Amino acid sequence: MTAKQFPAPVVAEWGSTDPSAPLVVLLHGRGSDEAAMGTLVPFLPPGPRYVAVGAPLSEGGGFAWFANRGIGRPIQESLTATMSWFRSWLDSITTPKQPVILVGFSGGSAFAGGLLLADPSRFTGAGLLYGTLPFDVGLPLTAGRLAGVPVFLVHGLHDTVIPPELQEWTWEYLVKYSGSPLWAEREPTGHELTERTIRALGWWVSERLNFITRLTDEHSGTSGTSDTAAYWPTLPDGTLPHRVGPAPEVSVTTPQQQETQNAPPELQEALFERIRRLRGVTIAPSEISVPGARALQLGPEDARGGQEAFIVPSVGEFAHLHPHFDGSMHIVLPPALAVDALRKGWAVAHPLAGLRLSEGMVLVYGPRDTAELDVVTGIVGASHAFATKIGHGLQDELRPL
Repeated sequence: MTAKQFPAPVVAEWGSTDPSAPLVVLLHGRGSDEAAMGTLVPFLPPGPRYVAVGAPLSEGGGFAWFANRGIGRPIQESLTATMSWFRSWLDSITTPKQPVILVGFSGGSAFAGGLLLADPSRFTGAGLLYGTLPFDVGLPLTAGRLAGVPVFLVHGLHDTVIPPELQEWTWEYLVKYSGSPLWAEREPTGHELTERTIRALGWWVSERLNFITRLTDEHSGTSGTSDTAAYWPTLPDGTLPHRVGPAPEVSVTTPQQQETQNAPPELQEALFERIRRLRGVTIAPSEISVPGARALQLGPEDARGGQEAFIVPSVGEFAHLHPHFDGSMHIVLPPALAVDALRKGWAVAHPLAGLRLSEGMVLVYGPRDTAELDVVTGIVGASHAFATKIGHGLQDELRPL
């Protein structure tokens, strides 16, 4: 069946009646219908327009988003057709820049994940609840594909419906490689929505939409990925190399910490000695991080970047180095450089980037050897350049002692 052969969507609506309001699209599970998603709405924030859409394929007593070859495994041609049908409907009721958040449960989660992977720039974020991404259907699963697009992910520790390998692949890609500012939780439940999960989703939707509103009001920053070419003023030839090897394990909520492949303490101190000499920097305990984290701060005369260039704008904190048990750094980068660092394996987005914190806030992995020490020093130098609005000529400042 092609997109043109599907009937017009059946929808249920709640919330704002303003057609230009932020839109939250609710996507039900396999064998259910749009009415079932109405149970979420009382726990979600006021303000947006909520639309639950009914899937186009009949399935038992309900409906499905795609034909499959097993639970969580869509048939590519079917998924392609239903996504095209959905996008035609979405484009008919929204403007290209209107905020749209997808929220899917179970099969609706796989459908939302497919839409997100197919066109990340179209969506403001996605809540993926007790489901899987659609694998082996021709959708890109490249490093940094979802950079700049926050995702709220919940899996059930005792979920026996979604195959465990699909849950693990979904978790692994979203946590380590997608580039998304990801808030991820594993709940001690099965394959079911709980009040705790729905309330957490409501908090996340509220934070994301409040951030988008602030961006619009301040006329600063750009939501989503950046198409600007990445030039690193603090690295040789302006180019960031690829990091070698798999990504480290990193915690998925806050406090965000690097858990494996930690930098040796002597390299952490070598990094600190280099970056503390950056122009205008003073060292102080971090205003936001764990005890023992050392912050790089700028005074008012040097902090010429906008608020989006800082972790804690009120004190000029643009970066901090975590204690020895961790050794990673939190920094803020311009959007194009943040995306480049994510795609090349040097960083992972902060779970609250694009919610409460700057969209360019990332965790940069600690250096494992002297070659990586040079690269990480350059990455931090680029954050300093963003915060001070000094774009070039910084390599001399960053030379080893």
